[in-house]
Amino acid sequence: KEIMTILTINKLTFRGRGPYSLTISGAQCVGIEGASGSGKTLLLRAIADLDPHGGELSLDRLVCSGIPAPVWRKKVAMLPAESSWWCDRVDEHFHDFKLVSGEQFGLLGFSLAVGGWQVSRLSTGEKQRLSILRLLDNNPAVLLLDEPTASLDEVNIGKVEQLITNYSKQHQAPVLWVSHDPAQLERVAERCLYMESEGSMREAVCHGR
Repeated sequence: KEIMTILTINKLTFRGRGPYSLTISGAQCVGIEGASGSGKTLLLRAIADLDPHGGELSLDRLVCSGIPAPVWRKKVAMLPAESSWWCDRVDEHFHDFKLVSGEQFGLLGFSLAVGGWQVSRLSTGEKQRLSILRLLDNNPAVLLLDEPTASLDEVNIGKVEQLITNYSKQHQAPVLWVSHDPAQLERVAERCLYMESEGSMREAVCHGR
């Protein structure tokens, strides 16, 4: 019997917003949409324990406030809208590139030769796709995704959606997916929430995958 992973957000507050309460079960994707400046990115940053916050966050029996922030972030991983790259070569951003499976890279249109590429030669879309692969290389228990396909074309959008959905199902990983595209959330999410400009949150129409 598979063990269900559950992310619980209880009365979360940050920067004068909230409280927000939400439970996301394993392999469930919850979509977040809303106006620019409504706090969608801030919500993900608070859940990832990147910004100060009130309330309680827990992953199964693991409580965010009871463990070091880096330990929490390794399990509850956030993909920012714009990725950071701090080394010269792609493979230097992975734990051990020799152990990387080529299947995921192939799905997103890369061969493992990409490991030897200079980061400076990457396009914006290539950086975005590789940042997703880098995130999954850490085997996170929860995915917090901030516009993960914003800079991609239609073909690669579909490939990323497939990769993330497959990972979520395989690892029983809860997913919180911020997108400006309601059609995308209808494809990937089972439940959708809308953040109003002042920061309040309501249920939104979402047909689910």
